[in-house]
Formats: sequence, structure tokens, C-alpha cells
Amino acid sequence: MAEIDDLSFETDEVIAAESSEDKLFDTSNTLVGFVVDRFNRAEDARYSDEERWLRSYRNYRGIYGPDVQFTSNEKSKVFVKVTKTKTLAAYGQIVDVLFGNNKFPLNVEPSVLPDGVAESVHINIDPNAGPAHDALSGTFTEEPTKPYLIGPDTELKPGETRTSLMKRLGGMANKLSSVSDKIIEGDGTTPTTVTFHPAMIAAKKMEKKIHDQLNESGASKHLRSMAFEMSLLGTGVMKGPFALDKEYPNWNEEGDYDPLVKTVPSTNHVSVWNFFPDPEATSMDDAEYVVERHKMSRNQLRALRGRPYFMEDAIQTAIDKGPDYVRKHWEMKMEDDDTNPSDTERWEVLEFWGFVDTDILEEHGIKIPSELKDLVEVNANLWVCNGDVIRCVLNPFKPTRIPYYSVPYEHNPYSFFGVGIAENMDDTQTLMNGFMRMAVDNAVLSGNLLIEIDETNLVPGQDLSVHPGKVFRRQGGAPGQAIFGTKFPNVAGENMQLFDKARVLADESTGFPSFAHGQTGVSGVGRTASGISMLMSAANGSIRNVVKNVDDYLLAPIGRAFFAFNMQFDYDENIKGDLEVIANGTESLMANEVRSQRLMQFLGVVQNPMLAPFAKMDYIIREIAKSMDLDPNKVTNSMQDAAIQAEILKGFQQPAPPPVEGMGGPAPEGEAAVPAGVNPQDQTGAGGGNIGTGVAPTPGEEGFAGNVA
Repeated sequence: MAEIDDLSFETDEVIAAESSEDKLFDTSNTLVGFVVDRFNRAEDARYSDEERWLRSYRNYRGIYGPDVQFTSNEKSKVFVKVTKTKTLAAYGQIVDVLFGNNKFPLNVEPSVLPDGVAESVHINIDPNAGPAHDALSGTFTEEPTKPYLIGPDTELKPGETRTSLMKRLGGMANKLSSVSDKIIEGDGTTPTTVTFHPAMIAAKKMEKKIHDQLNESGASKHLRSMAFEMSLLGTGVMKGPFALDKEYPNWNEEGDYDPLVKTVPSTNHVSVWNFFPDPEATSMDDAEYVVERHKMSRNQLRALRGRPYFMEDAIQTAIDKGPDYVRKHWEMKMEDDDTNPSDTERWEVLEFWGFVDTDILEEHGIKIPSELKDLVEVNANLWVCNGDVIRCVLNPFKPTRIPYYSVPYEHNPYSFFGVGIAENMDDTQTLMNGFMRMAVDNAVLSGNLLIEIDETNLVPGQDLSVHPGKVFRRQGGAPGQAIFGTKFPNVAGENMQLFDKARVLADESTGFPSFAHGQTGVSGVGRTASGISMLMSAANGSIRNVVKNVDDYLLAPIGRAFFAFNMQFDYDENIKGDLEVIANGTESLMANEVRSQRLMQFLGVVQNPMLAPFAKMDYIIREIAKSMDLDPNKVTNSMQDAAIQAEILKGFQQPAPPPVEGMGGPAPEGEAAVPAGVNPQDQTGAGGGNIGTGVAPTPGEEGFAGNVA
């Protein structure tokens, strides 16, 4: 098996337990009890949240909970699943924002004042610029041989050399090495200068690398799962990045399967049901620990032995003890099964990330680095299964971080978990169900006649069932009708009006109107194109806050985590620099049509020759291409490429044919010149003379008859 390692991992600095021969793996040791205690505290604290999630899940599935009691007269148990429609609509809109441009809405930009890499440098391609600059350097500097990279605001640091100064070019150092003596820091200001942006190039290479890593790890699938739970339950959770060995199918020349193994950073979705954060925290920023609960099979447990710092003997010990997974109450309710089978074949594994007292770690053989000796507690990662610690390592990430990202749909400032669509419309869903049940029961009752029979007027012993063509035998007696049919009043219309009112309240409570997910019959202002555009723009107000939460709580933190991961483990000089990760999901909410119109209007403004020098035409053209859902890298050129393209197009222009002798062209030497109008290609229209040619002088110009001397 061939192996390709793209990432170089510095494992010498990772502090981890390597053996289970000591008391670290005793079932009664303090470390296992510490993790289990943290897990139990977090589980008890989120019980009320689990009840909210169960109610939201039932409303999504269309299942009545145990708190709903039906009377003996209620025959219909219909459930109108409007919650499902709203949830899927919100989920679809979030996914459209995340993947609307066929890539993650994540950009990497250089800092305003980048440190360690030049923001811009330029080269003057005018052959006369070199001698002129040498003359100026000899006049205004004491060291004419000083490298040109030094600008007016830059000085060599003590001990810095020209070689170290060239590192400020980042990934362009090799490309510009041949002209390093002509590089000047700053933007070029003359037509003969070519400007390069090392900081921007490093940022775009880092951005491209992060996007590639997200695609390689299948992050789009996990992000969709996160967006669904965020819409339904109010909170979505992601974790990462972690190093993962990914297998790529490959066959050698002999036809044998010889896969390639590539180490890539990966990110995963964590179900909120298996996520147990610090109960005292309101966000991941102030969480001291997080516990993730895994449900693993025997094969999955054994696969952990191939991952770094998992101890094989401890894993085997946990497997030998037998399965210990016990289903929680919410698992049985979600699976529509209230039984709890005892013959499970799964193991419960607790993954802990957070602060642990250094005394506890030292008691169990963990060597604390000298730079952390003064700390009372350190950040560590512990895995516990079946009463055994199967992994114990200090947090390897620098800067130290807990690699989990919790995103609320609607932020609750007093709770860690957010509020979702289903919870917001819980009451209106209950009202809609009640009114619909009443309407159906009434429609069933009013759709049949109530039959009243006077048996004294009928022959006894007859079958009193009613069907078309039924004949009743009447006996003599008092005159009058023996069978009476009574129609029950139909009030289903009034109930449906209340149902429609509850549906409108659902639109208000969720901030997600029905026309946004395809409801027909919209009247009033929504009947016109501009009217529906106004309504959709207003409807985007609530979802804009949700997307902003995705930007702030997920995209920006996970982008910074990938940036730190690459800076720590990927030694590629081309991506080094003072960079910032920017999440721009909210920009995707602006309709492409509106954005395209604004760009075209601005393009019309800068057509004025006086304003054209102030416009960045390459950026405008790229943004217009983006608004049309086109790849700007494929349909547009950079300024340098545009100049080359213009030179190429000049070659396709057909030159005018030379004048023909005797047809208005120059006459041979010694002969009279041919009149200009004789040449059929002469476009002056002068007819061989000079009448009507030229332009008459305007007032104030020389030659104008009305000028005052």
C-alpha cells in the first residue's frame, strides 16, 4: 500500500499516556470517575432541553405525545404536519446560503496591515527606470546597494539580511528571485510598473487549500446534517479539524488494488443528542469542558487502535468486558419503542475535551511539560470505555481550543442551546391540530342524516338499517310520518377559518411566511413581481439572523481552526502570512438579480472618463460574473492577463489595403498626383477637391469671425 502524507505532524510535543499497565486503567481510578462525573452533571442539566427536543421531534414527525388526551367522542386523530414544512423550508434556505455558489462561504483575506509579508511590491519595466533609480539612490541614501524591497516606511531590523528580507515576499519569493534587485515595496503608480500582492496571493492559496480540505473530508454532507438539526431542534454541532487517513482507490499496472492513503484534516457533524457541554456555560467560548457520547460496535472500537495515542491493550480490555451500552429514554421514544433490550452489542464511549487538574494527571503517570508546571489545570483529551481510559493526551492544538462548534438557530442568551422552528410554532401547531380534528369530526357527523323512527307506526320485527331502496312496512294507526331525517349543523367552515388563522400565527411566530416555501393564492401586494420581491426581501430578515449565527458560531471559528491547523502542521511557505478568515454567508442572501442590477448601475456610472480611473474594473467584472452564477476564474481575466489578451486581439485586426496607383494613391516620381476624390476608397467625400472638409472654428478659437480683438 502506497502512502502519501500531505501533512507533517510534530508528535514530539504531544504528551500522552502510552501504556495501561499502571493504575491509569483501574476501573476505580480517579481519572475515569472524573470523566463520568462530568458527563453525569451535563446529562442531568440538559434534561429539560431533551424534553423540548422530543416535543419538536414529535411535531416534525406528526406524532401525538403522551400529554395529549382524546375524549371518547373524538374519532379523528389527524395531525397536520405544518412543522415539517416550515422546518424543511428553513433547512433548505440555510443550505442554499451555504452551498449556493458551489463552495463554502468562507474567504481568507490579508490583514489590514499584514505582518511578516509585504502587502504589495512593484517592478518598473521601463528600461530607463533603472539608471534613474540608481541616480536617486546615490543622491538620497548612503548605501546605494541597499535592496530595493526597503520602502520609505520599512527599515532593516538588527541582524536582518537581504535573504531574510526576501521572505517577506511569501510564496512569490522564488518567482521574483531573478528580479529581486528591482523590487520596490508599495503599489506602482506609473503605467510602466507591474504590481504584485504577496499577502493577497498567500491568502488566496490558503483559502484554496481550506476549501480543498473541506471537500476532501466530505464536510458538505456533515454541514447539511448540522443545518437540519439546527432548524429542527434549535442547535447544530460540528467538530474538527482532526487528522484522518483517507483511502483513494488505485490499481497498479498489473491490475492489483493498490490504494493511496492521504492524511487530510476532517470535520464531522455531532448529533446534539450525543453532545453534553458544560452546564454552566452559555456558549463554547466559556465552556470548560465538553463530553461527546459515542455508540460503537466491536469493529469501530478496534479501528481506534490505528489512530494516534489510542492504547491497544486498554481497548482490548474494554472489549473483553462485554457490551455496556444502555439506551437513554429519548432514544426509545424516538425509535417508537418503549422496550429496552438487554442483548445489545454496542459499547458506550465517552470523549472528553476540557480542563483537568494537573495533580490528577500526574498521579496517573502523565508528565506535564515544564512550561505548564505552574498551571493548576491543563486542557486534555480523555476517552473512557467500560470503566477504562483508552486515550489520554494533552490538547495538541495551538492555540489551545476545544474542537467543537455549537450553532444556535435562534440565540437564547440564558441557555447554551438555541430555539428552533419547531419550538417557536409549538402552540400554533397544537391549535391547528385541534381545529382540524374538530372540523373533520363535524364534517363526518354532518355528512350523514340523523334518522328518527316512530316504531308505533311500523310493522314490528323489521330490519331498521337504512340503505338506498329500503322499504319499511307501515301498519294502520294514527296518521303521520313514521321516519324522520335530521341533518346535523355543519360548522366545519368556521373551524377551518380558525385553522387558517392559526396558520397565519405560525408564520408570525416563526418569521417564515408560507409564500416563501411555495404557498399559492397570495393576494394583495404579492400579486405583482415587484410586490413578491418586496415580501421575499422582508422575509429574509429573520433568516438573515440565522445565517449570521452560522457565520459567527461555525464558519468563522472552523475556518480559523483550519487556518491554525495548516499553520501548525503544514509547512508550506506559500500559505504563510498574517491572514484573517472571513465568513460571508450573509452576502449570499442578497438576490443575484438585485446584486447584478446594482453592479450594472455602478458600471454605467464609471463609464464617465473622469471617474473611470477610480474604478477597479477587474473586481467589478468578477462580481458581475458571480452574480450570474458563473465561475469568475474561468470567464474573466486579471489585469495582466487582460493586457496580454488585448495584444493578442490586435493581431486579428485586418490592416487597410495600400492605395492603388492611379486610384487616389501617390503618383510615381515625376508624374502629377491623382486627385483625392478619384480613389473609390477615399471616404472624405470631397469629390477631388477641398470643399466641405475640416471642422469650422468654434467661438473663441483662432479663425472664428466673431472674435473680438
